[in-house]
Amino acid sequence: MSNSSSLTQFLLLAFADRRELQLLHFWLFLAISLAALLANGLILSAVACDHHLHTPMGFFLLNLSLTDLGCICTTVPKAMHNSLWDTTTISYMGCAAQVFLLIFFLGAEYFLLTIMCYDRYVAICKPLHYGTLLGSRACAHMAAAAWATGFLIALLHTANTFSLPLCQGNALGQFFCEIPHILKLSCSHSGYRREIGLMSFTLSLELGWFVFIVFSYVQIFRAVLRIPSQQGRHKAFSTCLPHLAVVSLFVSTATFAHLKPPSISSPSLDLMVAVLYMVVPPAVNPLIYSLRNQELREAIRKTMTGCFFKKQ
Repeated sequence: MSNSSSLTQFLLLAFADRRELQLLHFWLFLAISLAALLANGLILSAVACDHHLHTPMGFFLLNLSLTDLGCICTTVPKAMHNSLWDTTTISYMGCAAQVFLLIFFLGAEYFLLTIMCYDRYVAICKPLHYGTLLGSRACAHMAAAAWATGFLIALLHTANTFSLPLCQGNALGQFFCEIPHILKLSCSHSGYRREIGLMSFTLSLELGWFVFIVFSYVQIFRAVLRIPSQQGRHKAFSTCLPHLAVVSLFVSTATFAHLKPPSISSPSLDLMVAVLYMVVPPAVNPLIYSLRNQELREAIRKTMTGCFFKKQ
């Protein structure tokens, strides 16, 4: 029996037992993380340097890229380290830091996606009020609220989870530290119920944001379908589809990961689903946005061209 005062490390779930497969996972994660770093780095540079992207959507896209970088840098480096050195351990404080940063970046990202939906709603349904409702000060306040919300939620969950006495060993059934797997090690019923209450509160917030996104897109599509010209409808849809695709990817993978039936749960499936919602989106999101945004593609091309000629 162990408790949280004597626990110094956790055991993470290994991707494979064979050394060849462990190295394969290392190189795969390295490729994905480098793609995410390059893609999000290009978006950050393009938005910062191109004045055509100094818009509310560009500003929120810059913040979204920061959350994507934060998410992938929180979980993937440790997983790569464990695969490369054939180990599964993570320190107690390292696990606490991973939980805090993960909730912080995910919470901020979800709030930012909600704000970006509001941006599209105002741009299409209330275009005459766009400059008033989404001025530079309003955008800064909304972005600050997103980061502050993520920080507060992360602080509450991390403080409560790591104050619980742990007496069910130290093996986590995931390749990174995640609260549901840590709660399985707890022997405090009151602390467990307190964390479940916090989770219910967080889920109610996320459900409220999701309802807002759905309601906003119903209004957006109704407004777009009333646009008389086909070119106008196409342009309006092209500004909404990337955001809608990113939201769908974010919500669907996370929902399936945490609400899938226990009957189909298995360690290998849990690992695969976790990779889908924790590792893949940060690398895919920049591609989704750049494919449908001509200005962003052009700014990225200029950024890459400028970097190339500076090296010559």
